[in-house]
Amino acid sequence: MTRGYDKPLYVLPFDHEAFNPTFCKVLVRYNPEGDEALNQRQAARLRQLSDYLCRTPHKCMFELLVPATPAQLQDVGGDRRRYDLDRRPALMVRAITALQDAGVEPDVWKVEGLDRHEDCLRVAETARRGGRTEVGCIVLGRGESEAHVHGWLAAAATVPAFIGFAVGRTTFWDPLLACKERKVSRPTAVANIARRYREWGDIFHEARTSDG
Repeated sequence: MTRGYDKPLYVLPFDHEAFNPTFCKVLVRYNPEGDEALNQRQAARLRQLSDYLCRTPHKCMFELLVPATPAQLQDVGGDRRRYDLDRRPALMVRAITALQDAGVEPDVWKVEGLDRHEDCLRVAETARRGGRTEVGCIVLGRGESEAHVHGWLAAAATVPAFIGFAVGRTTFWDPLLACKERKVSRPTAVANIARRYREWGDIFHEARTSDG
């Protein structure tokens, strides 16, 4: 479900019993200071999905994106990096709270990376508030640079509620493109993708264990 989406939400429009997925994932762009009517409409439809999944063995993974509104971006001088640091963390907390209050209950929140430990902690505490002690969080990569992803993983790993990561494009895009353009062989591309993925795991594990 994305911004501007205004069609009926069909719950699992495939034979999910045949596929029997562990997780059903929904991707949502939700800014608590954005379009109020759209937010309410999305929350109501997402509750339908959440209620349905609670009656099944399938778990819900909720990918939350909090893009800046034009006004928010203007407030930070058009600097998206500054928005990520100064505005987005608090907006993420408000978004999770609002969705929970609307009856949306994911098992896992897949969230944009955060640079500071204290911001990761606030998001995790919000995800687990009110007795939601089994809810986890994972970090998405958002196609950012390797250096940026390193920082996000290291910050998140120090918070127990962050249980892992889902870094896609930063892992495979450059090696895949190089392979497509015949700059590297397929085995080399595969090795580079594996190296990057292993790197994320090592960063997360080392930050987690050193913090403990």
